[in-house]
Amino acid sequence: MKDLVVIGGGPGGYAAAIRACQLGMKVALIERDALGGTCLNRGCIPTKAYHYNARILYDLHKAAGLGIEVENARLDMQRTKDRKDNIVRGLVDSIQKLLEQNQAEVIKGTARIIDPQIVEVEEQRIKTRNILIASGSRPADLSIEGADLPGVMNSDEILELTAVPPRLAIIGGGVIGLEFASIFNQFGSAVTVIEKEARLLNAMDEEISRRMLVYLKKTGISIFTGTQVQQITAVDAGLNLVVRGKKEASVIEADVVLLAAGREPVTDNLGLADMGIELDPGGFIKTDGNFKTNRAGIYAIGDVIGSMMLAHVASEEGIAAVEHMAGKDRTVAYASVPQCIFTLPEAASVGMSEEEARRQGLEYKAGKYLMAANSKAMTMGETDGMVKILADQEERIIGVHIIGPHASDLILEGTIMVKNQMQIKDLLGTIHPHPTLGEALMEALHDIRGEAIHLLPKRGNRIIK
Repeated sequence: MKDLVVIGGGPGGYAAAIRACQLGMKVALIERDALGGTCLNRGCIPTKAYHYNARILYDLHKAAGLGIEVENARLDMQRTKDRKDNIVRGLVDSIQKLLEQNQAEVIKGTARIIDPQIVEVEEQRIKTRNILIASGSRPADLSIEGADLPGVMNSDEILELTAVPPRLAIIGGGVIGLEFASIFNQFGSAVTVIEKEARLLNAMDEEISRRMLVYLKKTGISIFTGTQVQQITAVDAGLNLVVRGKKEASVIEADVVLLAAGREPVTDNLGLADMGIELDPGGFIKTDGNFKTNRAGIYAIGDVIGSMMLAHVASEEGIAAVEHMAGKDRTVAYASVPQCIFTLPEAASVGMSEEEARRQGLEYKAGKYLMAANSKAMTMGETDGMVKILADQEERIIGVHIIGPHASDLILEGTIMVKNQMQIKDLLGTIHPHPTLGEALMEALHDIRGEAIHLLPKRGNRIIK
């Protein structure tokens, strides 16, 4: 008899399994593919491996402006892919060892719930006191004519390319689409992004979104917003995408098309219908604040519940769910979850955007600081970007938004501010080392009061209602 069976070995599943073992539970984790889930095998880690290669090429492209002459720099896609695969294999092995050392039983196979206390995997039946579903998500299919043609692929499949496509069209201007756009743009593809909404990154602060559009175009990426793909056709030279914007239809030529417009939950063959487990209209599993489904003893976390669909959120949810099973009080701080976009330049945010604050009727002040005024950014030759910090009437930090070099690292300081509901008075006097990119956060903070040292004087900072 197990105390817990975890279905799915992604970031949420394996973190939950390890925490359960730490709490003294007998745990089995069932994974039908490789440990680490989408994040490790087909998402976060592979794309960051590629992003780092792209980052080096990005630096080489600007080397001449720094007084460095570089000739014949060339990407070997096969070796790049091999490096990515080696990183993934090493991390998968590490997770396996972590689970083993914590005495979690890892079972390879497809799980099916046949009773609130019985999970079937292959021909084995496991009795358990609790079940945690952490089965994740997969790329959603798009209902576009021609989406099944050779050369049209999803975010899983594009990671298996061994040659750089001369022309890459990306359908979707969200996080996944833009990260691949930056990667393959630096790898040498002529990249076109088609986004049906009026702007990129629709959930992000609008000012950051606008700057992202400008900066990506500067790197040579073609971007069409407010544009629908109506059809994909095969031609002798590759693939043609028939698109329609506000006025008329046009054709975009490509060798490879990436479908990057959303993800869907993996719930098939789990036996959810037989168990009567409730799903929402999008097919995601419904849970309460403690990640319990409507069936006693069955919990769900991560992408399959459709909360924020981020690996670090899934991990926190998994730990919180297990601690609830153990009688502990643990909640997930959704209001202070950092979100990062590994484009060139990077972007990151935590807390409320200006648009969200206005929707909630909050009065707030915004402090801003351009990376062009930051001495470290100038020495790096990367002055595109800004930091924006929002504070409410009590000068409590409610949102931090960054676009520019190393935004994904800088956002941690903003996360601490938002998570701990810190006020400006709590932060003033915190000495930031010079010269660093982090100084931009302190300058933006001072700018809320109109007191930034390295900005021209303001004529007051009005409260935005």
